[in-house]
Amino acid sequence: MNAIEIRNLTKSFRGMYALDGLNMTVPQGAIYGFIGENGSGKSTTEKCICGHLVPDKGEIKLFGKPYTDAGVRARVGALIENAGCFPSSSVWANLMMQAINLGLKDRAGEINRVLKIVRMEDNAKLLFKKCSLGMKQRIGIAMALLGDPALLILDEPINGLDTDGMRLMREILVDITKNYGCTVLISSHILGELEKIATHYGIIRQGKMIREIAAPEMDSRSQVYLSLKTCDMREALKLLQAGGYDVKYSGDEMRVYDIDDAERLSSFLLQNGVTPCELKKHKIGLEEYYVDLMSKKGVV
Repeated sequence: MNAIEIRNLTKSFRGMYALDGLNMTVPQGAIYGFIGENGSGKSTTEKCICGHLVPDKGEIKLFGKPYTDAGVRARVGALIENAGCFPSSSVWANLMMQAINLGLKDRAGEINRVLKIVRMEDNAKLLFKKCSLGMKQRIGIAMALLGDPALLILDEPINGLDTDGMRLMREILVDITKNYGCTVLISSHILGELEKIATHYGIIRQGKMIREIAAPEMDSRSQVYLSLKTCDMREALKLLQAGGYDVKYSGDEMRVYDIDDAERLSSFLLQNGVTPCELKKHKIGLEEYYVDLMSKKGVV
């Protein structure tokens, strides 16, 4: 069963289409990286899923049921834009107000549970306004996790975080899926961080889904290359081009594509009088895959 199934979703604002026949499938148990430029329709899609916006037409199913079903709505938690907390209230008080709003029974127990998940159990008494940005994002996730949802929707939760904050957020999201059985839909512009945790990707442009791909498939499609530095880059470029290698030179980096045998390439260069100073194996990552895909028009 899929956690989310969207078919032909359309949403317009004053005649302008934010979503234009969007199709989307999020497998249950996935960390689904939702990617697209500003204005591509990511937040609109998330708000439609959460019921914050009513689509013009199309179908949204959550765990096989219409997204308007009261039972399935109770299985969705979301953090879109910000946590919406009271600045002068403590972390605990903000979570308690949300727990009351949700009608939870064991409120204290549930608050302790979510604080432990987001690594905030020692900060329950801290005023929200005194929390760092990373802590506020984690509090927002804790609020979204109240009631033990099966689907968590997060809009840009790692933007603006420092290195430690992003690392901690990655650990929390992986923990949520592996140990709590929650499916996560996460949008982010920080593709390098997203690549470390996502199991699936959806790439959206101008309200249309242009590619959905599982992480292993994307990894298998990613082109391998060797990055090369020599004392005479121009001579190395001419030599490699004459030898039939697929090579690109930009700035101070030269890339030799579709080859992962550094020893063979090094021998070829040395035999022709060029000494490599640095030779490293790489694979094109999510960011380059995304940029390349977005540069192609009419992709489906």
